[in-house]
Amino acid sequence: MSENDTSWGIDPVPERLRVFGGFDLALLWGNLGVSLLVVVAGAILVPALSLPSAFVAIAIGCLIGNLMLAVAGLIGAQARVPAMTLMRAPLGARGSYLPTAINVVQCLGWTVFELLVIATAAAALSDQLFGVEARWAWTLVFGAAALAMGLAGPIGVVRTVLRKVAIWVVPVAIAYLIWWALSGGGLSEAWSAPGEGGLSTWQGIDIVVGVTVSWVPLAADYTRFARTQRGAFWGTGIGYLLPDVLLLGLGAVILLTRGVGDAAALPAAVAAGGIVALLALFVLTVAETDEAFANAYSGAVSLQNLFPAAPQKLLIVATTTVGTIGALALSLTSFQSFLFLLGSFFVPLFAVLLADWLLAGRSYKATDVFGAPAWRPGLIAAWVVGFGTYQWLSPTGPTWWVEQVQRLDPPSWGIVATLPSFVAAFTVGLAAAALSRRRGRTLAASV
Repeated sequence: MSENDTSWGIDPVPERLRVFGGFDLALLWGNLGVSLLVVVAGAILVPALSLPSAFVAIAIGCLIGNLMLAVAGLIGAQARVPAMTLMRAPLGARGSYLPTAINVVQCLGWTVFELLVIATAAAALSDQLFGVEARWAWTLVFGAAALAMGLAGPIGVVRTVLRKVAIWVVPVAIAYLIWWALSGGGLSEAWSAPGEGGLSTWQGIDIVVGVTVSWVPLAADYTRFARTQRGAFWGTGIGYLLPDVLLLGLGAVILLTRGVGDAAALPAAVAAGGIVALLALFVLTVAETDEAFANAYSGAVSLQNLFPAAPQKLLIVATTTVGTIGALALSLTSFQSFLFLLGSFFVPLFAVLLADWLLAGRSYKATDVFGAPAWRPGLIAAWVVGFGTYQWLSPTGPTWWVEQVQRLDPPSWGIVATLPSFVAAFTVGLAAAALSRRRGRTLAASV
C-alpha cells in the first residue's frame, strides 16, 4: 500500500504512515476552517446580537471549541485509530455504534450543507459573469471534486492540493474579503447599533461552538496520521482557530455593512462586490471542496466501525453520492437548530472520552479499543446525562422534540448549555470510569 492510499481501515496506523507534522495538520485544519459555511454561520449571529456581542460570542466560542478539537486531535494521534473506532474504549464495542450512527448522519448533513454553499456561491458567480446560475451543474462538479479528493485520501490531499495550491491563494482571498467588508462604510454605525433580540450572547457562543465541535468526532480520522501528539494538538488547535475567528467575524460584518438581507443571501452579496471580490469568492468556493471531502471521507471511515470489512473506497463513493443528491434536492436555509443539536450530542460525548482517557493514564492501548467489552453502561449513562443537560438548558431539534423538552420547564433565560453539559458528562464519566476500572482490578485479582 502506498503512503497516499486512503484505504487504511480501523487498525492502528503504522509508523510508516504517520507522516503529518504540526505544519501539515495546521495546513489541513486551517483549510477546513476556510469555509463559506463558517462565514454564513457568523452572519447568523447578527442582527439578533449587536456586533460587539457577536464578537464576544465568537471569541469565547472559538476558544472553547478549538480547545476541544485540539485535545480530540491529541487523543487520536496517541491512539492512532479513527474517531468512532476510538469510542469503543469509553462506550464499549457495541456502545460505540450509537455515536457512530449519529456521526454518519452529521457527516452526511454537513456534506449536503457544504455542497449547497459551494454551489450557491458558484451559481452567484456564474450569474454575475454569464447570466446563468446552473446551481445543479455546480453541485455535480464539486460533488465530483470532493469524491476525487476522498479517493486520494488525507495524505494525498495535503501533499497535492493544500501544500501546492491552497497555501498560496487562500490567505490572499481572505485578506481581500476582509478589506472589502471593512471598506464599504457603515462599520461604526453597525458597531453602535443594538441587537434586535431573539438570541442571547450565551446562545451565540453555543452556535460558534457548534461550528467547531462538529469536527471533534472527526479529528482522530486525520490526526491518527500525525508523527507526534504535540504536533497534533497545536497543529489542529491553532490551524482551525485562526480562520474560525476571522471568517465568523467576517460573516457578521458583511451582513451588517453590505446590506445583506439574511445569511443565505451572503454569497450573492459578495459576488456583486466587483471583479476582485468575484475572484476571492471563487477561491473560497474552490477551497470549500475540502470540507465536503472531509465530511464524506469521515462518514465512510465511521461506517467502517460498523462494517470493518467493507471496502473504504466504496463507502467514500456512497457517502459522497448521498451528499451530492441531498444538495441537489434541498435548498440553503437556516441551520441554527442543526448546530445546536450537534453540540448537544458531541460536547458531552467528548467529555466522556476525555474522562475515560485521563483515567486510562492519558494513553489508550490497542486492547483498550479492540478488547473493550460490548457495553460500558456507566459511561453511556454519562453521555446521556450530558445530552439531557444540554437539551434541558437549550431545547433544540424537531418541533415535536422541543415541545416535549419544554414540558420539563427549562430555564427561560438564554443560558449557555455547552459548559454545563460538558461538566455534567465529564463528572459522571470520571466516576463511572473509576468504578469500572476498580471492578476490573478486583475481578483480575480474584482470578
